[in-house]
Amino acid sequence: MIDTTQLQDMDAAQLRALAMELMSEVRARDSELRFKDARIAQLTHEMAVLKRWKFAARSEKLGAEQQSLLDEAIDADLVAIEQEIEQLAAQSKADAIPNKPRRMPLPANLPRIEVRHEPESTTCGCGCQLRRIGEDVSEKLDYTPGVFTVERHVRGKWVCARCETLIQAPVPAQVIDKGIPTAGLLAQVLVAKYGDHLPLYRQEGIFGRAGLAIPRSTLAQWVGMCGVQLQPLVDALKEQMLRHRVMHADETPVAMLSPGKGKTQRAYLWTYCPGAFEDLKAVVYDFADSRAGEHARDFLRDWRGQLVCDDFTGYKALFAQGVTELGCMAHARRKFYDLHTASKSEIARDALQYIGQLYEIEREVQQLAPNERLDIRQQRARPIAEALHAWMTQQRVRVSEGSAIAKALDYSLRRWVALTRYLDDPQVPIDNNWCHAASGMTGIMPTPRLCRVMHPRGGGSVLS
Repeated sequence: MIDTTQLQDMDAAQLRALAMELMSEVRARDSELRFKDARIAQLTHEMAVLKRWKFAARSEKLGAEQQSLLDEAIDADLVAIEQEIEQLAAQSKADAIPNKPRRMPLPANLPRIEVRHEPESTTCGCGCQLRRIGEDVSEKLDYTPGVFTVERHVRGKWVCARCETLIQAPVPAQVIDKGIPTAGLLAQVLVAKYGDHLPLYRQEGIFGRAGLAIPRSTLAQWVGMCGVQLQPLVDALKEQMLRHRVMHADETPVAMLSPGKGKTQRAYLWTYCPGAFEDLKAVVYDFADSRAGEHARDFLRDWRGQLVCDDFTGYKALFAQGVTELGCMAHARRKFYDLHTASKSEIARDALQYIGQLYEIEREVQQLAPNERLDIRQQRARPIAEALHAWMTQQRVRVSEGSAIAKALDYSLRRWVALTRYLDDPQVPIDNNWCHAASGMTGIMPTPRLCRVMHPRGGGSVLS
């Protein structure tokens, strides 16, 4: 500290030097405070996102303001309904009786088993014989799970009495040669395992309750054999898929049991499907024990089309080899949504409004012809995208380096060319959501090596 006496003894040059030193110290402290504020905001945002992922619902629900508006609308509707009820009460009794709901008939193609209910005696108490004048029929829906049946394949032997030539029909082709399961039973095991998430040990118990316990080791052998038999179909589907110029790709972490270690390790299920506007609706899943980009390169090989994906570095080598990168607007939007949910950021709110307008246009052009879709994108979506880019560029100059909003803006600005390529090509979608939803499609699994194939978007290992 410098007291008043010391200041009085200083000349002008010394005072200027002291002032410069103090200003430099103020600037340094101010910069440090800004850095700390940005860091605090970043940590607060990250903590809020983690808490929301851990405790809150995963779906995007209404905010407090929207919920308040909804409550007001509900109150108004209740009053209107009460008023209508009072008016209806004054009408005639016939008009006030509502129509009874009609039950839809059960499908005619379902097999029917008739259960007859007749009196124990058809003789009247007076001694006369009763005469049947009609019947009432009601249908109930029943279900019998896990019913085993046995197919007996009888191959007759025919011999010629003169030349003793023996003739017999050939053995019909089976998925597993000399095995006991039919194609229907194998399909049940596979669908239950990969579609219904039923591990083989649970299926073993289910079959046991049906009267025949099939060991899980046997079920695992069946699954492996089916994988080998289905591999040509996987290869054919992959070949057809790679003929399309627009593709989606996504990788999902799954838990894989590590034999010998007694614990799980992280593996990945890579999902590939043609573009959302392509004519082939199919999915191929490629299991890998890591997230290395070499797995995507091995799968796509010489394909040089347009790939919709997120900003994962594993895809970068593909772009260097000639694959065109298509960005995912949903990932860009997610950055701002998380920020707005955590801190009610006005910048994030404005960004969501811009992106919402782009999605509104996409909903309108979803079912249109390609040329119509392209015209509307050029006329209506492009001006919005250009305004969004200019606005993001302006906001980026104003926000602190390293802050959460800076990272959200950088994600979109850095990938802007890839994010907006869809505006110039009607076959290109705005995001990668088609691939995320592809888990619900009918796809073909690759060969389940050691039964380690995982179901898409699911958690937990299916090694049984």
